[in-house]
Amino acid sequence: MTSLNPQDTFVPGRLQQMSTRVAFFIAGLGIAAWAPLVPYAKARAGLDEATLGLLLLCLGVGSILAMPLAGILATRFGCRRVATGGTLLICAALPLLATVSSIPALIATLFMFGAGLGTVDSTVNLQAVIVERASGKHMMSGFHGLFSLGGIVGAAGVSALLGLGLTPLAAMLVVVVLLIGALLKCVPHMLPYGSDSSGPAFAIPHGIVLFIGGMCFIVFLTEGAALDWSAVFLAQERGIDTAYAGMGYAAFALTMTVGRLLGDRIVRKLGATRIILFGGLLAAAGLFLATFAPSWQAALIGYALVGAGCSNIVPVLYTAVGKQTVMPESIAVPAITTLGYAGILAGPAVIGFVAHASSLSFAFGLMAVLLVAVAIGGKVLKV
Repeated sequence: MTSLNPQDTFVPGRLQQMSTRVAFFIAGLGIAAWAPLVPYAKARAGLDEATLGLLLLCLGVGSILAMPLAGILATRFGCRRVATGGTLLICAALPLLATVSSIPALIATLFMFGAGLGTVDSTVNLQAVIVERASGKHMMSGFHGLFSLGGIVGAAGVSALLGLGLTPLAAMLVVVVLLIGALLKCVPHMLPYGSDSSGPAFAIPHGIVLFIGGMCFIVFLTEGAALDWSAVFLAQERGIDTAYAGMGYAAFALTMTVGRLLGDRIVRKLGATRIILFGGLLAAAGLFLATFAPSWQAALIGYALVGAGCSNIVPVLYTAVGKQTVMPESIAVPAITTLGYAGILAGPAVIGFVAHASSLSFAFGLMAVLLVAVAIGGKVLKV
């Protein structure tokens, strides 16, 4: 008697769609909760900027190493178990990040935190591909919108808690309670399986998967640049007060979140190819405006356009990688997720290197050219 693959006997429905949305919210909340803690960790450990930058690489290394492994584990043990394990790693790391003060402890904790984030991110994107395909509808933008919403709640919520006088540890315990509550809500309906286990356990991305991954890399590179350099640019080049320089990224994040929450409807109306084409051109135009317009008000509008343009490109690319047949999706989805994270990590360094060699304006202009290449790639991809 042959055993049946769970995918052959169970079709994801509305409960699995709900669990996917909550899981994306968990991923966004978890990563954003760390951002307000960075200055506290820096002061507690007595770190200078260079040392802090090297330590933060541990988070990225943990994420990038965990992502392909998560795809393999999800194939063997199911998305439910792997996403749960990743969430529990995040919950264990956050209180430690609020308290540890030695460099070795920070290295270990940041690596663990990054591994948890990478595991959850890779697994929920894999589940999203399966659930969206089963629904026969465009749902990926909405899923990613919950990640963005979780990011806003995490960053703003932790900042508010700290502003009210809570200690970093107390604030992180509140976040852990929220994460556990969200996990309990979604875990019963997470997929008990991953993707088809046929094919190799690991493979270097190639063909259409590498092409899609390269486009993801550029879009995430833009997001990393907006996160780490928009405030510097506004303060340095446009003379805006340092206290308000973060408005550039706030404008970017707001339009990206709204764009994703409305994205499924927009994708159904315009189609995936036009989303990439028009989105890439809109983001490029916004970055040109933000970089070369003389006023900071115009720059804010530019960053808002970048967020709107980029908002639905990556979700559409995840849908595309679920349709390709060159590589098993259990390998392909973690591969493009890893390339995307590499873009976020490389973004600040690449922008800094180019800016040092020329100027910050030239670096942003180069990013805009790459976004035009993404738009052209959408025509080539024909999703």
